[in-house]
Amino acid sequence: MKALKVMATINEQGQLTLDNPLITDKNSRVEVIILIPEEEVLDDQSQAEVLADFRQAWHEAMTGQTIPVAQLWQGLENN
Repeated sequence: MKALKVMATINEQGQLTLDNPLITDKNSRVEVIILIPEEEVLDDQSQAEVLADFRQAWHEAMTGQTIPVAQLWQGLENN
C-alpha cells in the first residue's frame, strides 16, 4: 500500500472535494484517513509538531510497528 497526502474540502453534504486530481490508477478502491484539526490541538502544538507526530505514526503503521488493540487495554482495565 502506498500513501498519498492531499488536501480536500468537506462540503455541506459531507462529501470530499480534492484540491487537485489524483495522479494514480483510475477506477481503483482506496482507503481514506481523514485528519481534521481540532482548535485545541493547534493551540497547544505547532503545525510542524502535529505533522511530525503524524509522519512518525504513519511510518510505524506502515513498517508494522504496531501493538494489538487488546494489548493496549491490558493494565488499563483494572484502573
